[in-house]
Amino acid sequence: MNAYERFRARLSGEPVDRPPNFDILMTFAARYIRQPLRAYYQDWRVLCAANLAMIEDFDIDLVQAISDPFRETADFGAEIEFPDDDLPLSLVPLLQDYDDLRTLSAPDPGTGRRMSDRLAAIRHFREQVGGQVPIMGWVEGAFAQAADLRGIQSLMTDTVEAPSFVIDLLERCVEVEIAFARAQVEAGADIIGLGDAAASLISPKMYARFALPYQQRIFAAIREAGAVGRLHICGQTSHLLEMMAASGAALIDVDWMVDFARAARCFAERGLAICGNFDPVAVMLQGTPDTVRAATRACLAAGGPRAFSAAGCEIPLATPHANLLAQAQALKVQTV
Repeated sequence: MNAYERFRARLSGEPVDRPPNFDILMTFAARYIRQPLRAYYQDWRVLCAANLAMIEDFDIDLVQAISDPFRETADFGAEIEFPDDDLPLSLVPLLQDYDDLRTLSAPDPGTGRRMSDRLAAIRHFREQVGGQVPIMGWVEGAFAQAADLRGIQSLMTDTVEAPSFVIDLLERCVEVEIAFARAQVEAGADIIGLGDAAASLISPKMYARFALPYQQRIFAAIREAGAVGRLHICGQTSHLLEMMAASGAALIDVDWMVDFARAARCFAERGLAICGNFDPVAVMLQGTPDTVRAATRACLAAGGPRAFSAAGCEIPLATPHANLLAQAQALKVQTV
């Protein structure tokens, strides 16, 4: 059973030779192939080389064109700084006041410098491993994208003081994300991840208004294009599980602070797959191989027949190689 077959079977709750490893690897992957983070973020060749090394050396079951949350933001026109070997920074939000929305132009995924770089990565993945290893593209959720353009503090204030502005901004964002998702599927992506971390900070009532409808529209477009949607919201989302299940995603990540068994039961009622969720810091970065093996087995036991193995969020840059290998070893003997 190859990684693509394993992914499709697990998504449906069918028997697999071993559970798939869907860890999110970005900074770790770049450092592993001795490339500066700046190169990983800005050159699809580096991103692809790093991901292909992950499947070869750590039995990761997907390649992923994910790097940072600012691809769409940059192509909207925001200035993004790229330190040589650190995380990118958006120091000045593009939308300083409400009137700035009037002149905000939607970027074209095919010509935007950073969005087209992701498309190039996906095309290369398709040439190298298409049909053998699932290929994952990525978009920002509309609420997360709005936060990147407006600034998280301003957006949170806007949801109370200027909700009509927020809705207008979300409408602009969602159309760009839909177009970007469709372009990635056309380029060869089997999965489109949707990152909406900012949505973990709002109440269920606000999520129902400002996040869920836009997630549903993006995932509907992904399904129509023929790909699988994966929802990823970092942080404490216990209060949002039922609505996350209604997002239209077929695979949903939950972070380490969420009760994995409870989330799995919630998603199983809708026939959805779950991914996670051991602590990427306490377990993967700071733990031992025995700690990792135990956490891997515990999550799969709690998650059931549609559970994918992964840390709750990105694998930290300085994670010991032995710990990633321990996760792979645990999966090889896992029968759940």
